[in-house]
Amino acid sequence: MESLKSTVPPILVVEKEVNPVSKTIFSRLLKGMMYLFLIIVAIFQIFPIIWLFLFSLKDNQEVFNMSPFSIPETPKWENYVKVWTEGNISLYFFNSVVYTAVAVILTVLLASMVTFALTRMKWRGSKLVLGLFMVGLMIPVHSTLIPLFSTFTKINLIDHPLSVILAFTAFNLPVTIMILLGFYETLPLEVEEAAVMDGASIHHIFFKITLPMTMPVMATAGIINMIYNWNEFVFVNTFISSDRFKTLTVGIQNFIGQYTTDWGAIGATLVISILPILIAFLILSNRIVEGIAAGSVKG
Repeated sequence: MESLKSTVPPILVVEKEVNPVSKTIFSRLLKGMMYLFLIIVAIFQIFPIIWLFLFSLKDNQEVFNMSPFSIPETPKWENYVKVWTEGNISLYFFNSVVYTAVAVILTVLLASMVTFALTRMKWRGSKLVLGLFMVGLMIPVHSTLIPLFSTFTKINLIDHPLSVILAFTAFNLPVTIMILLGFYETLPLEVEEAAVMDGASIHHIFFKITLPMTMPVMATAGIINMIYNWNEFVFVNTFISSDRFKTLTVGIQNFIGQYTTDWGAIGATLVISILPILIAFLILSNRIVEGIAAGSVKG
């Protein structure tokens, strides 16, 4: 038997070797295709901004007589001077900044307080309160215009900046609470329990401990609120009638006449209106990614 076993040839397992050169070429080709796709997407994203900038440097004759994608023969930089000085865009820009900043601060602060109470305190009715806030996500903005206009008329808030700020804050609270909720669930309770053992009050825990730890997700919620408030048109157009309280989105209508429209001035106003959002997004982009990533994983 031993002699028979010795004569049986062993079974050889042949592993197929992968050529490292072909593997490197394939990975580089795959990476190149990915970068090419991202470059194409970036071009499609950036092109409207470049087109709008070129459009703002044209006059009406160039807008109607030349190709939409043509470069202006003589850039009309005076369009920017005109809208900033003669078109009251400086006043509208200031109003937009004030309304947006105040509404964002109020929304993020109030939403943080609500989320802290819902996730850190045990009290009867917390689930019901959370459900009521989430119902606000399903209410269309336009369906509330008439009730809000009637309410603001009774309390003398029509044609007052407070009407716009309150509307911004109320409609942004549900989505802000939803963003903060996932992040608050990931915060360790041990830090707050240690503060309680040291005699810290609820206010001290919230403002000194919890709030600083939520800065990344607050930046995410803040930029989302900022984009919505800055671009909002319906509330301002409905509640504000005085020229001194209008924002950029509504002030653009000043360049639309009954018989003529200054398209170059409208383009310059649009460029001015998107610059703050673009700059804020570029500055806070890392914070936004951190906030979304931190709030998406629990544990």
